[in-house]
Amino acid sequence: MKERIKRHFLVVASMAILATIILVSIVFYDLYKAQVEKDLEGYAWVLDSINDVNEIDWSDFQIQREDLRVTVVNEAGKVLFDNYVEDVAHMDNHLDREEIQEALHNGEGKSVRISDTLSTSLYYYALLLKDGNVLRVSKEARSMWGVLSRLIPFMLLIMAALFFICIVLANVITKRLITPIEDMAEHINEPDVMPVYPELVPFVKTIKNQHDDILKSAKMRQEFTANVSHELKTPLTSISGYAELMENGMAQGEDIIRFSSAIHKNADRLLTLINDIIRLAELDSSQLSLEFEEIDLYQQALHCMELLKIYADNHDVTMEVEGAPVQIQANRQMIEELIYNLCDNAIRYNNPGGKVVISVYRSKEGSVLSVKDTGIGIPEKHQERVFERFYRVDKSRSKATGGTGLGLAIVKHIAWQHKAKLELNSEPGKGTEIKVTFQ
Repeated sequence: MKERIKRHFLVVASMAILATIILVSIVFYDLYKAQVEKDLEGYAWVLDSINDVNEIDWSDFQIQREDLRVTVVNEAGKVLFDNYVEDVAHMDNHLDREEIQEALHNGEGKSVRISDTLSTSLYYYALLLKDGNVLRVSKEARSMWGVLSRLIPFMLLIMAALFFICIVLANVITKRLITPIEDMAEHINEPDVMPVYPELVPFVKTIKNQHDDILKSAKMRQEFTANVSHELKTPLTSISGYAELMENGMAQGEDIIRFSSAIHKNADRLLTLINDIIRLAELDSSQLSLEFEEIDLYQQALHCMELLKIYADNHDVTMEVEGAPVQIQANRQMIEELIYNLCDNAIRYNNPGGKVVISVYRSKEGSVLSVKDTGIGIPEKHQERVFERFYRVDKSRSKATGGTGLGLAIVKHIAWQHKAKLELNSEPGKGTEIKVTFQ
């Protein structure tokens, strides 16, 4: 970043220096050109003040002003006098010359012609005399390229000096600009570190939030890995133990049936746990593609009640669905999972003779699905964490009833995928109600 800033700074500075020198050269040349033309105009008016050009002692004039050429042309363009030529009779007709034409029509004329070399130019000024003839004075002077050629050494010297100054300034400015940012980056984890530049405040806040999220995610993954290992180890240990007893012939008669039942129960629990873990991994995937369609929440609730009827009867729990048809845009499979997991939890943690009520209705906030039970309830201190993976309020009861601790975590992910709002209301000993509001 430092080198890039330096390069950009030097490029901009170099372009500015070059543009400035070129502009100054052009302005200087314009002033130089104007001065040459003004001098020629002055010479012409001095000569015009003499009534008869033949009275001028041109030999003396030439000795004093060898760089000034004086020519007198009549109305027809014939050269009457030229201080550079002794025999003017052989000179070309000058009527087609630009400055002569302007002088005949306007009283005076100017022109500049490039000489054979690019280093010089010929400046002409013509003045209409009182006798009808045209007096022209001319002078050879340096052209734009000639002026620049003489200035180039000085320009290069100035550019080198300015470029050196720019390098020093670029190093100083870049260091002052970047040092506070580097110091802040080294201490980004410290809560009291604030950016020197106000423009960086949103940037720093975003980085800190992302950093906190990364740490939180890493901690959650670590906890999840530990929990998965523990949860898988428990049923596998039971299966391995019972199988070993049967293999060694230590189980006889009814023990074989009891051990086989325990193996079957733990295997089912293991399969359920693995399926829930796989499902959570799918929901966590950034490549998850969802197909939404219009579904009826009320019909989905009735379907779920039919699926869980036998399971509810086995737990001595009754189920009912209240409300009216409500249409939402959602993924059908996920909504089935959401309702199933909510009802499964409501049955699993209910009391014998208890009740589960599924309600579907519309509110000001949106379409609402509510699952309410008359079970054991959740203490207030646990309510914020029940949607975490493997979090159990009563671990012994959860394992006894076959819960994996992932049901509500799946519910949370599905709600998030549908941008739905989760709300939990519970009181120990009276039951729990979980509402899912779809926008």
